[in-house]
Amino acid sequence: MFEQRTGEFLTQQLIDWGVNHIYGLPGDSINEFIEDLRTRQDEMKFIQVRHEETGALAAAAYGKLTGKLGVCLSIAGPGAIHLLNGLYDAREDHAPVLAIVGQVRSEEVGTDAFQEINLERMFDDVAVFNKRVETEAQLPDILNQAIREAYANKGVSVLVVPDDLFAKKQKQQTRLTANSYYKPSMMPADAQLNEARQLIENAEKPVILAGKGTVDARNELLAFAEKMGAPIVLSLLAKGVIPDHHPYCLGQHGQIGTKPAYHAIKESDLILLVGTQFPYRDFLPDNVKAIQIDNKPENLGRYYPITVGLPGDAKETMTALTKLLSPAVSKDFLEKCQENMNQWWISLQKEKREKKSPLHAPQVMYQLEQMLEPNAIVSADVGNVTVWVTRFLPFVDQRLVISGSLATMGSGLPGAIAAQFAYPDKQVIGICGDGGFSMVMHDFVTAVKYNLPIKMIVLNNSKIGMIKFEQEQMGHLNYETDLGEVDFAKFAESCGGEGYRIEGPEELETKMKQAFVSDKPVLIDVVMEDQAPLPGHIGYQSAVNYSSYIIKNFFETGSMDLPDMKKAIKRLK
Repeated sequence: MFEQRTGEFLTQQLIDWGVNHIYGLPGDSINEFIEDLRTRQDEMKFIQVRHEETGALAAAAYGKLTGKLGVCLSIAGPGAIHLLNGLYDAREDHAPVLAIVGQVRSEEVGTDAFQEINLERMFDDVAVFNKRVETEAQLPDILNQAIREAYANKGVSVLVVPDDLFAKKQKQQTRLTANSYYKPSMMPADAQLNEARQLIENAEKPVILAGKGTVDARNELLAFAEKMGAPIVLSLLAKGVIPDHHPYCLGQHGQIGTKPAYHAIKESDLILLVGTQFPYRDFLPDNVKAIQIDNKPENLGRYYPITVGLPGDAKETMTALTKLLSPAVSKDFLEKCQENMNQWWISLQKEKREKKSPLHAPQVMYQLEQMLEPNAIVSADVGNVTVWVTRFLPFVDQRLVISGSLATMGSGLPGAIAAQFAYPDKQVIGICGDGGFSMVMHDFVTAVKYNLPIKMIVLNNSKIGMIKFEQEQMGHLNYETDLGEVDFAKFAESCGGEGYRIEGPEELETKMKQAFVSDKPVLIDVVMEDQAPLPGHIGYQSAVNYSSYIIKNFFETGSMDLPDMKKAIKRLK
């Protein structure tokens, strides 16, 4: 008779699905499965993290970067709770992730046992698939279904398993389900394509707003833009889809975006939303015709009142439209946008090359630009650092991984860890603020333990900088945004990695080069002055609110000496 431990059977299933590593921590309600993973460690690497949140964020980043299933696990109770932030990040950015969550033993479920909580209820909002397994016979088929749902819905599947079930024997070799997923192909109807064609050919100022759905369609996106004579504005998650210095690229849009992108969208008479669910309605114009391409029909018109919806794969749909279109008669609007962008780049280059002491973030990005290798992966954290990376660090063929829709601080280090596991032969750089890094810094030890040659850059201004600016922008006085000083370089050394502390512009180039020569995990702690991450365009209300802050600050401190902010506002206006 066929008999095999259920945990061993599941491990083989995961291997058959193409999973080769799992992030997590062992513990009493997952230890039976941990034992089965131990016996297959040559084929299934268990990555021991120091906090389950790091494991879930890493699994989410792996799913975003590769399109493959990211997998994490935890014990019941506290470990499961720790997973939630990373799982919500995966949900919001549509990354396929599987969480295998241990539960108290079957006979104890429902008895208020030690560390028992209602896991199904807790995970209900975050998951596209969320089930507790009740018998070992169910588990293999439910696992297959969970993985299929994660891929089909680009989301989180949660499998809650009482730990004793992993140790029970599988007595049936014939399974009810297959361990495979078949991705559907979708194209709009000819009538829809022709309606879109007419709108495009009648437009005088079309703009493409492209999102992460175009990540594998660089050539098709550029051919589409060239045929219709339209500039391309990118969402945050699409940075790197086309080179930042490409003549059709206007950079990002929104609070982190560029001034040319803002004005192009504002002046446009036709917006083409391609592979994006751009949610910032305030940054999109009113009463402008719009076409949206998305492979999920339910997303069409979700955030913007579109004129034509094209349910289809971005790559194939753009290819079909490009063939239908007549070449643009006039490219006057495109050329105006390109001139605006050229002036923008000139102003950024001046700012990046300024010799300032103390250091500012644009100088750090300029030096980092010299160190970037082709096809590198950059994992950016959330905060002011998001602005510095998107605006001041140009990509050619590099990839960005970040927490987009959830925008959770602390995602930079887990993203770098996941990127290095996904692409062991590529350069991986993590860029964090001191606020975000300090939330997960314990897991720098994980990079050391597994000899991951990641380069972590901490922009250290001893503040939660973006929150400080947001308080000022709202007209409020700063409160509890100072963090205090930490020497992160010494911390890295205490973990067994390498640490470099840069305290002035005279050290920047030399120490950065030394750090990047190393084949060990390295942390570069850059002491820098606080600088407001001003948007590409400053609206009237922001200016009014900031004026209110200046007045309050004067009455509190007697000072109106705020030169950096005032000069920056004058320059951007």
